[in-house]
Amino acid sequence: MPLKAILTATVLFILGAGLGACNKEKDTKAVITVLDTAGAAVAGAYVKLYANPAHPLMADFSRLTKEGTTGSNGTVTFDYSEFYKRGQAGFAVLDILAKKDSLVGEGIIRIEEEQTNEETVKLKIIF
Repeated sequence: MPLKAILTATVLFILGAGLGACNKEKDTKAVITVLDTAGAAVAGAYVKLYANPAHPLMADFSRLTKEGTTGSNGTVTFDYSEFYKRGQAGFAVLDILAKKDSLVGEGIIRIEEEQTNEETVKLKIIF
């Protein structure tokens, strides 16, 4: 009998560990591509994602602000996985600001949980 109890406990442990691995959270990321006026990728552009709610509640949205610089392919990736909690409905809509020298671009990105969200911003000359 003790062997049967040990075998049953071992099988239940293996099944429990396997089921927990099936529900692993996927990363929540935002990938921003910055293009110049000719449509070419811009390396070294400053990019900022930030929340700018029309009717701010008592919440602090500054924690969602992230800044980075585009790589040689004109993209920068921001990881928001740490902010997403399983079971949460929706995540965030963020403003995008991109700058390089005298060029500026703006946009909006909707961040969907457990997905890689992509948006492209075109830079324009400012006067």
